Amino acid sequence: MAEDRRGRPRSKHSEQAVMTAVQALLLEGGYERLSIEAVAARAGVGKQTIYRWWPSKSALVADAVLDGWIGGEVIPLAETEDLRLDLTNWLVAFAEALSDEPTAALVRALVAASVEREDSSLRLWEQFAGPQHDAVVKRLNAATRAGDLRPDIDVAAVADALIGAPLYHLLSRQRPQFATRARGLLDVVLAGVAAGSPPH
Repeated sequence: MAEDRRGRPRSKHSEQAVMTAVQALLLEGGYERLSIEAVAARAGVGKQTIYRWWPSKSALVADAVLDGWIGGEVIPLAETEDLRLDLTNWLVAFAEALSDEPTAALVRALVAASVEREDSSLRLWEQFAGPQHDAVVKRLNAATRAGDLRPDIDVAAVADALIGAPLYHLLSRQRPQFATRARGLLDVVLAGVAAGSPPH
């Protein structure tokens, strides 16, 4: 059972009510409009209860989003003989998952929370971006060993570009959906790192 900051066990029922309230309020108004007072009223708990369990609004949002909604989900990345097809399918699936409006609203809130607190930023990486980044790096390393990519490339930097582009698209609220641009991004990225391309 989770504990509050004084080491006392939390009420599971009240904790779930708070998590549900945070998620609903984020979907209705986003991170900036969410307040501890509104969460307490929606959850039917005292405001001091929330402050006793979470040190800040950003920590509360990080818990509600990562533990209760999107934590630990990784879009699978296949490893076939066709690197471009594997990356295209993964990138489109990743972009489509982010474009789902409830997920998009919660990811924006999570990014806002991570700006305010270093521990929230660390959790964003460890539970959301990091596992996806690791999957892309693993696939790119396999492609390097197979001779599809130049051996001198920085695979982590390539993974940064592939993951960062749809997230940027999400945060800037661009239209059309990023999935329509996935192939163009891969054309640019792979042209610079494919076996036989000139080193930089």
